[in-house]
Formats: sequence, C-alpha cells, structure tokens
Amino acid sequence: MLSTIVQKLMSGKKIVLLHGNADPDALGSAYALYRAFPNMTVAALGGLDRLAKVMASNLEIEVESAVDLDMYDVVVVVDSSSMEQVGIDLTGRDIVAIDHHAPCGDWDGVLFYCDETRRSCAEMVFDILKAAGTEIDRRIGLALAVGMLTDSGHFRFADAAMMRTFSEIMEASGINMDEVMDLTDLEPDVSERISQLKGAQRMRFDRLGDNIVAISLGSAHESSVCKALLSIGADVAFVGSQRDERFRISARARQDIVRKGMHLGKLLDDVGGETSNNGGGHAGAAGLTGVGDVEAILNICMARSMAFFRELRDSARSQS
Repeated sequence: MLSTIVQKLMSGKKIVLLHGNADPDALGSAYALYRAFPNMTVAALGGLDRLAKVMASNLEIEVESAVDLDMYDVVVVVDSSSMEQVGIDLTGRDIVAIDHHAPCGDWDGVLFYCDETRRSCAEMVFDILKAAGTEIDRRIGLALAVGMLTDSGHFRFADAAMMRTFSEIMEASGINMDEVMDLTDLEPDVSERISQLKGAQRMRFDRLGDNIVAISLGSAHESSVCKALLSIGADVAFVGSQRDERFRISARARQDIVRKGMHLGKLLDDVGGETSNNGGGHAGAAGLTGVGDVEAILNICMARSMAFFRELRDSARSQS
C-alpha cells in the first residue's frame, strides 16, 4: 500500500485537499506531503482554523482557497472521512485518501490508506515519507509534531505507538519540544471566549444517573464550545450551528465514557446516513455536516446518546 501511494505521488500534478476549518493535523499532514513530493499544491476550500493559520504563516506555505480540479492529475485528501468534508465533488477523479477516522464509504474504490488506531493523520503521513526515503527536516518535523500533539489533546489521548513515532520525528528532524509547544500555546481570542459563554447560555442537557448529555446552538467555534461544556460537567456534548439550509455539528465525549463503549464517530455516521448527511470521526471527537434543521439533528444526537447510557444501565443491572 505505502509503495503504491509513493509511486502515485511521484508523478503528475497533485492537489492536497483539507477538510473545512482545517486543523493542525490536516495542515501538518498536507505540508509534509507538499515538501516530500513534486508538483504539489495545498488547498483548504473551507478555510483553516486559528492555530492552522499560525502554522501556515510559520511554515511559509500558501494554502489555496479555490481550485480548478481539471488542472490536476491526482487529488490527495488528508484527514477527511468524506467528500462532504472537503467541500467539492470528487466523483470520477484519481484520488489518494489518507485518513484515521472511521470510514464512511466515500473512499471505496480509490487508493485509500486508513488506520483508525492512529491518533493522528500525521503519523500515517510519516509512514509514507519513510517509505519514500524523504529526509525529515526541521519544518517537516515541526508540522508533523504539531499535528500529532494537537490531535492527541496534547498527548492526553496518545498511545505508545504515537509516542514512539513522535520521538522518532524529533530525533530525525532535530526539533525540540519547546518549539512544538510554542506553536500550539495560543490563548483563546475574544470571539472564541464569547462563543463558549453563549454556548453555555444556550445549553440544554439531559441526565441518566451520573451521566449528562448536553446540546447547544452557536455560530462559531463549535469544537471549542464542546470542550467548554465538558469542562463544566457534561459527559457528552454536541454543539451545532446553522447557516441558511446548511448546518455543522461538533461532538466531544469524555475519555471514561469512550472506554465504556461510546463512539461518536460511528454515532454521527449513523445519524448522517439516516438524514442524508455526512458524519464521522473518532470515538471521543466527531463531526456532522449537511442540510437540515440543526436543532432537530441535535435532538437526535441527544436521544442516541441517552439510549447508549440506558443500555449501559440495563446491562449493569442484568449482571448484578
């Protein structure tokens, strides 16, 4: 698989597409591929998040906001489980997809490198670079390291394999930990803090025993608001925003809930399938985008989460 991907990326003009509001893992993965292979362009049609913008400036990479796919021979998609996430129809294109989320089926039939056990897409890109014999210089190392650090919650959700890879990247590139931390240590700006406060103000929650599921409406920084809701007591949080007919939902769950069997990526994939939308992600962090009434979709998400907690309760009772 890796050698086939390397051969594909060595020839022709290529465009690397990132998901909307692309994070450091997506950008870091794209940057490493951009540096490793010739004739490569990077595009984020749905923009970059705040930290990724800082990364792009430090790495001195230009990220396109619009593309003509007919100009490229190969489309590379990183850190995206669906076409919906990259914001453009890729039907009929020669695609290489690299992802670490639960597959939703969009990449069936294309060259698809997926490993759900990886905490970040950057780890998988590092495998590709090693297979290509690419020298990992300081900037490539920094891009991959920041992606890994942020996608693992600053190593809170890291596993042994990630830590070994991180150490290998540091050694190969000669970077220091303080350089990685400096790029990720950003204070929330006022708009993000206001979004968190509004999210708490608009929150609704339901409870079953000691478990609490919260939902809220916002207009921006959905993932940040999710994290804020977890910090004030929720076990699972869904935050959505509506823009005309389209909506976007971010979801987060505490790791002790994930260890009990909660998988938000699969939950949102199921909800997306039932509502003709696209959802997916990790067990503890996922997203859903599409067309519809965001309040109705949030209610469905809450109902599914409460059903999960009822199953846990009933299973515990049956075993006692």
